[in-house]
Amino acid sequence: MEFNVKKLASDAGVFFSRAMQFTEEKLGQAEKTELDAHFENLLARADCTKNWTEKILRQTEVLLQPNPSARVEEFLYEKLDRKVPSRVTNGELLAQYMTEAANDFGPGTPYGKTLIKVGETQRRLGAAEREFIHSASINFLTPLRNFLEGDWRTISKERRILQNRRLDLDACKARLKKAKAAEAKAALWSDEVEKAEHELRLTQTEFDRQAEVTRLLLEGISSTHVNHLRCLHEFVESQTNYYAQCYQFMLDLQKQLGRFSGTFVGNADSSSPAAAPSPPAVAAATLPAVPTIPVVPTIVGVPNTVAEGVLNPNEVKPPASGTRKARVLYDYEAADSTELALLADEMITVYSLPGMDPDWLIGERGNQKGKVPVTYLELLS
Repeated sequence: MEFNVKKLASDAGVFFSRAMQFTEEKLGQAEKTELDAHFENLLARADCTKNWTEKILRQTEVLLQPNPSARVEEFLYEKLDRKVPSRVTNGELLAQYMTEAANDFGPGTPYGKTLIKVGETQRRLGAAEREFIHSASINFLTPLRNFLEGDWRTISKERRILQNRRLDLDACKARLKKAKAAEAKAALWSDEVEKAEHELRLTQTEFDRQAEVTRLLLEGISSTHVNHLRCLHEFVESQTNYYAQCYQFMLDLQKQLGRFSGTFVGNADSSSPAAAPSPPAVAAATLPAVPTIPVVPTIVGVPNTVAEGVLNPNEVKPPASGTRKARVLYDYEAADSTELALLADEMITVYSLPGMDPDWLIGERGNQKGKVPVTYLELLS
């Protein structure tokens, strides 16, 4: 009991001494031991790393889960060391609604059939999103959290200890200075000077040891940057794969809908009011639309197969003039034998025939020939 009382009194004395030293430094009444420039740079770099890591972590969490309530729920589950319940993505929920609506309207009707097609794509988009979120959480968010909750806490703890060691050192310097001033007035104070010098040597040793420990931890920030750089590459790769999947899913859906959209229009109820004319297409950085093949009347001098929208490549002859070179912008998978499959960045020869849909051209690559969508091409002069 007596030992505990003495220890408490000693701790209180140390705390009071540090508080006095800190206050006098702030008031400009006491000298402060300054760290060297290299050490100060390490401290500034560590603080910068911590602050930006927090911001990047929080904003990535918002990107992956925009719902703040869901983020709070996931945070609580993690703190309680419980498994986060599986959450349905918005795409999967939309797919469920579309499928249920199709069953009510009739899966064999044009609207029901389209709902099923679009719903299936939404389900695939939702599954891809779930996979991306899972990958980004493991490969990117977790390392950032581990740094903030592990390495940074250790650095902060050692920095606080170093601060206390510095306050102790400066307090000892102040006491030694006072003792020497008193010694000049009376020889009886020589013992106080010797005691103050001994305390100063001890505190200087402790300060130097703690400064070295803290410096090594701060220099480890370079390794942290290397690790976070690797995680950033993995995050970008996951995001690239996710958007590539989404792009391919939507292209496939557009091609499927483009093949039988004309059938839907033809089966529409004749009693329904006429649809308003579609607004003109606006050029934008969106997915290229896959147009439908309209039925056009027979034109004199043009093979019936072309005029009716069914192309037999063997019957098509290029015009004497009007052919152009074109660069392919995107990969295109031919829907049937009348179309020409394309690969991005390849060069082909294109031309139009009377009566053709203006959204399509005839493309030739060597001995291969077929229809190609204009939106997939960059026409060259």
